[in-house]
Parts: sequence; structure tokens; C-alpha cells
Amino acid sequence: MKFLKIIVLTVLTHAFLSAQAQKKTDQQTLTWIRYYNIFPLTEKWSLNSEIDNRSFVKPVRENLWVLRIQGRYRATQNIDLGAGIVYFNVNTQDPHTDVDFSIPEYRVQQDITLINEIAKITFHNRFQLEERFIQKANKTELLDEYSFSFRFRYRLQSTFTLWEKEKRNLKGTISDEILFNFGKDNKKNTFDQNRIYTALRYHFNPNIGLELGYLKSFQRRASGVDFYDRDIIRFTVYHRMNRKTKA
Repeated sequence: MKFLKIIVLTVLTHAFLSAQAQKKTDQQTLTWIRYYNIFPLTEKWSLNSEIDNRSFVKPVRENLWVLRIQGRYRATQNIDLGAGIVYFNVNTQDPHTDVDFSIPEYRVQQDITLINEIAKITFHNRFQLEERFIQKANKTELLDEYSFSFRFRYRLQSTFTLWEKEKRNLKGTISDEILFNFGKDNKKNTFDQNRIYTALRYHFNPNIGLELGYLKSFQRRASGVDFYDRDIIRFTVYHRMNRKTKA
């Protein structure tokens, strides 16, 4: 029995060391530039949209661009609900390669966000579910079929005011988000990624704000073995439409 345990331990150790030897982590630097619009419909309802362009820095190359539209409902002071659709156009995930076509992805998303304020710090606990439809492709062209999967995301975010005068203010944000894949096409990478984010946002007035932040993303690739280690500088323009609302 002792001999059998030694054999099993040896095999497991060998498998672990082999997996570590085969593991490959690609370090990448990107910029994310986005415009985020909030269009109030009533005091509780709003239509939010964003356009996000993501590019590699070295070498400079398009990664992808995103169009997102969602309806949001402020159910109570502490509960915010949202649902929407998203379109991704993925050019490449490797800045050193660029194929002659882009891969589309379509998503449906739903989320619930719990909001609490403690010691003048606002905490957002967001639970989000995504249904993802990604068009399949080989090395030369897109195929007439799609992969489907669910993705669950949990984000804890804190926001706090650093400076405020009249209608202007400077706020800080710190967040951590973890993402998991589910579905028959994602057996090797149930853990998708972890994102740590910190940023400063300056509001010229309640309707216009500029945010500059740093995002650290560690993402498992489809192989289940390799990873992306990404340093991301994100710049966002926030624009709330100045519109009178009715209850």
C-alpha cells in the first residue's frame, strides 16, 4: 500500500510539473478608450450606452471594439437593476498577429447591484450574468456556427469623494471583479479572469466627467493552460444627458 501511494504521488507530481512547464503567460499592454452615456427616462428608469475601443500599445494594433446598450431601473435606494445587449468585434488577441477578418460576439446581460454607504464610502456589489454567442472561425475565415456559454461576474467596487466644490468634484474608485465561464464549450477555462481596477474621476459638473484608471487583468485562455497578463490604461468620458424627468 505504501508503495502504491508513492507511485500515485509520483504520477501526480509529474503531472503538476508538466502542466507548469507547459503553462504560457503573455504579458500585454493596452489602452481602453470609451464613451459612456446616461439618458434618463424617468426618475427611476434610464437608458445607458457605451462605445469602447481597445488597442494594444506595443505594437500598436486594434484589439476590439464594443457597443453596449442597457436599460437600468433604480428599484430602491439600495438596489439597481439592469439588462441589455452587447456587440463585440474582436480583431485579434495577439498584437503580433492580425488576420483578414474580425470575430463577432453577441451578448445578452442581466445584473443586480446592491448599493451601501459606509463611512462616506459607497460600495457597489454587482452580480451579473451574460449569455455569450461567439462566431466560430478557423485560421482563414469565419464559420457558419456559434459557440454558446454563460459567464457569471461579481464585482465589489468602492467609490469615495476626494475633493468637492460647488458642482465640481474629484472621486476615487477601487474595484475587484472575478469572472467565471459555464457551458459545454468552456470546459477548460471555467475561471475566466480577475480584474483589479483603480481610477480617479473628475466631474466638471453633474453631467460631464472624465475618468483615468489602471486595470490589471489576469485571464485564462481557451486552452485552459495559457494566460494573458494585461496592464490596461482606461480613459472614460461620462456624459449624463441634461433632461428633466418625470416620476
